[in-house]
Amino acid sequence: MSVATKFKCLRCGHEFDGHYDPKAPLVEWTCPLPECKSNSIRPMKEKKRE
Repeated sequence: MSVATKFKCLRCGHEFDGHYDPKAPLVEWTCPLPECKSNSIRPMKEKKRE
């Protein structure tokens, strides 16, 4: 089951929304910005609320 997740490009810092299923086989993401197209994309961890 995939969940809506925020992703961040480690090269340019661009953040974008996508769907991520941690139990599915690994999918290679690319940055959606035409000037970047890096594949160094990571799902962002949710910030803990106090």
